[in-house]
Amino acid sequence: MVELDVAGEVLVARLSGEIDLKVADELRAALERALNEFPVRHLVFDFAGVSFIDSTGLGVILGRYKRVADAGGKMGVVGLRFPVRRVLELSGLLRVAREFGSQTEALKALGGGGADA
Repeated sequence: MVELDVAGEVLVARLSGEIDLKVADELRAALERALNEFPVRHLVFDFAGVSFIDSTGLGVILGRYKRVADAGGKMGVVGLRFPVRRVLELSGLLRVAREFGSQTEALKALGGGGADA
């Protein structure tokens, strides 16, 4: 469901499977633990392994966006495939999160350097 890495000031969350009601609480808890534990400012979600996302999953993502943005950070997304991209577009998430062509590009733009966690 989620694999977390820290690179510089960036928390990278590589998601997989279906991001829905069944995993939302666990995902939220994992992201909150990491945001509390590591001195990061920015958050990048890698959706390459995601086949489906529902409104509950979107709520988790948007809640973490609010937390990061309130602290002066930015959020990026990578690896969007059509069904997930469409949901993110319709939800407005792509208006507040920058889409990058790759995780490397996102880390470079957000000050993450290379992955080191």
